[in-house]
Amino acid sequence: MKHARIIFEGRERTAMVQDDQLLLNCGRVIAMNDAKAWLPPFMPNKMIGLALNYADHADELGLEKPAEPVLFIKPNSSLVGHKAPVYYPDGATYMHYENELAVVIGKEGRNIKANDAFNFVSGYTIANDITVRDFVNNMYRPPVRAKGHDTFGPLGPYFVDAEDIPDVNNLELRTYVNGELRQQGNTRDLIYGIAELIEFISSFMTLEKNDVIWTGTPKGISHVHPGDTVRLEIDYLGSLENKILDGRSRNTPSGGAVHEQQS
Repeated sequence: MKHARIIFEGRERTAMVQDDQLLLNCGRVIAMNDAKAWLPPFMPNKMIGLALNYADHADELGLEKPAEPVLFIKPNSSLVGHKAPVYYPDGATYMHYENELAVVIGKEGRNIKANDAFNFVSGYTIANDITVRDFVNNMYRPPVRAKGHDTFGPLGPYFVDAEDIPDVNNLELRTYVNGELRQQGNTRDLIYGIAELIEFISSFMTLEKNDVIWTGTPKGISHVHPGDTVRLEIDYLGSLENKILDGRSRNTPSGGAVHEQQS
């Protein structure tokens, strides 16, 4: 089942997707286009990012495969939903998308073994790890400023139950900018797979319900500019689309990213 959170008739609603329509928690059925805005499909507890988790992406950056998973924390204040604006920071010279499979933890665990890891996964969604490369000096220690801006964490449009994904280790990822295919990869090429990541992370950090692991991006990053529309696709998970706007046009307060409505 696909689950969503939207704004409809001025209120936040949870919904399930049925036959390309939205079944609201109140029992009402509406068309997809009737949603005033899309929010992240759930509110994460904490978000853990992976850098350099595809060999071809490490190659395009001229970096070696890391000896262990390279982790960083993606702040929840960066979150926005499907069709919400992403703001290009004033003065930045190179901002890019990163199409990533996001793994959602369904129950608390510590010291989880890889062979038991998928019992702790409730589902999946699409994540766009927006990054300003100007602020990256060492990818083995990804800086917060490069990835932590408000609106730099599009997530959605749906949360998809784990049992509805036939093979999470063989999903195609595609990224389009203004309709042009820029990035393509497959989760089978992850350097550190999902089960291995859960085992590694839980060896020193308790994983809790609604924690999200952003599993990294394949080769194909490229510069985006104000006015561009970025669409991410992952098999079975739908399409996550956001427009890049000039950051100087933003008039919402800091911290309000997850409630910004589509333009």
